[in-house]
Amino acid sequence: MLIYNSMTKKKEEFIPQVAGKVGMYACGITAYDLCHIGHARSAVVFDVIARYLEYKGNQVTFVRNFTDVDDKIIKKANTENVSSEEIAERYIKAFHEDMDKLNVRRASMEPRATEYIQEMIELCERLISQGHAYSTPSGDVYFKVRSFKEYGKLSGRDVDDMRSGARVQPGEEKVDPLDFALWKAAKPGEPFWESPWGKGRPGWHIECSAMSEKNLPLPLDIHGGGQDLIFPHHENEIAQSEAALGKALARFWVHNGFVQINSEKMSKSLGNFKTIRDILETRHPEALRFFLLSKHYRSPIDFSFVTMDDAEKGLIRVYECLNEVYAALEKDFNKKMAMPEEIIKEFNELKNGFIQAMDDDFNTAGALGHIFGTVRLVNRVLDDKALRGKDGTKAFLEDVVQEVKLWANILGVFNHKPSEILLALRNLNAQRLNIDVQKVEELLNARVEAKKNKDFTKADAIREELTQMHVEVRDTPNGQVWAINEIQK
Repeated sequence: MLIYNSMTKKKEEFIPQVAGKVGMYACGITAYDLCHIGHARSAVVFDVIARYLEYKGNQVTFVRNFTDVDDKIIKKANTENVSSEEIAERYIKAFHEDMDKLNVRRASMEPRATEYIQEMIELCERLISQGHAYSTPSGDVYFKVRSFKEYGKLSGRDVDDMRSGARVQPGEEKVDPLDFALWKAAKPGEPFWESPWGKGRPGWHIECSAMSEKNLPLPLDIHGGGQDLIFPHHENEIAQSEAALGKALARFWVHNGFVQINSEKMSKSLGNFKTIRDILETRHPEALRFFLLSKHYRSPIDFSFVTMDDAEKGLIRVYECLNEVYAALEKDFNKKMAMPEEIIKEFNELKNGFIQAMDDDFNTAGALGHIFGTVRLVNRVLDDKALRGKDGTKAFLEDVVQEVKLWANILGVFNHKPSEILLALRNLNAQRLNIDVQKVEELLNARVEAKKNKDFTKADAIREELTQMHVEVRDTPNGQVWAINEIQK
């Protein structure tokens, strides 16, 4: 199994330090606002990584933190005239609500920064005593970047190049403009904790070092987050942790790619900021999760409602196939005939291909390709009249159902009853296109009546009216089935 290591810039074979056990830490949200699609991508990526590592036989201890004290939280609290605790609690709750909809499992541990203040203070004291940090007269504590000779090894940045443009801001008491805050003296109206340097609160970077050391054996097997965290957050984590402990913070560094909106960087100033809740107003949560898995996690992904439509169509293809499989399994299989060897061979190659893709740096896009290959194979089998009613076909379809359970456990999709999710997706599409579902049903009933009365001219006219409404009608042995043949862009 290979994982791309952001530290070494190459894929490496992943073998846990302790056989059968994996310690993984991913940086969570700063709880001051609703989660956006970038948060969704990171959460889904590390959820799938944890699921797959478990599938490979590992016991995974996954730690994902919440930053519940921060400048942005304090600013929001002051604006709303409430406490920082209330703001953090509100948005941690919202995070869980959003992630539950996306079928993102809770982490093994979800520590909050304010629960580890003493550990952060002790880490600061350790760094000061070792000459890697210093306190200022006003009560701040800074890490001495130049004291850690390997600073920049994750991001590839050179300390001398960084210093050329760095400046100490007015009011700061840094020795070097590159030094970063471990502890901040409290300002009026801010939450604070008592410390050897007076009343204050932690800097952002120190919290993850304290929480990872407290909750998992170091070095971590995997430390991850979005690519935006490589510098300065993860670079600073490495510096303070490794300077204090004298050993590596993590063996593998894993970072997911950025999300763009209509080929532009997501930004509130550009008016293209998309929260998870914005998207789920008109889209099914599983369609969003499926979309996020449609690209390799390290690649950038471009969100638009056009690209979402493509993902949704793919999801529908899989569920329509599954619907046919379950319907076929309800029929009689009373004829002896083994499934042709070439079909069994092709199915086994597709199943192995799925695992090989996931073994190759969690390539969900490649894994989905093998799923669609399976869908094409199953549809061929279902369409082959010579295979209907044969016990070999039944065994094959039962194997497909078992494979779907594997996909569902690893990718976190395909957990719904096909008929139910297809109906939900159809109704959401109808809502986006302003299609009156009740009117569609009335027209379908009228078409049935017209055909019963052999008024085929009227039946054809009704079909044409439905087509103009973007409704496609199919006559099946079980009656009329309708779908929307155009998804809103």
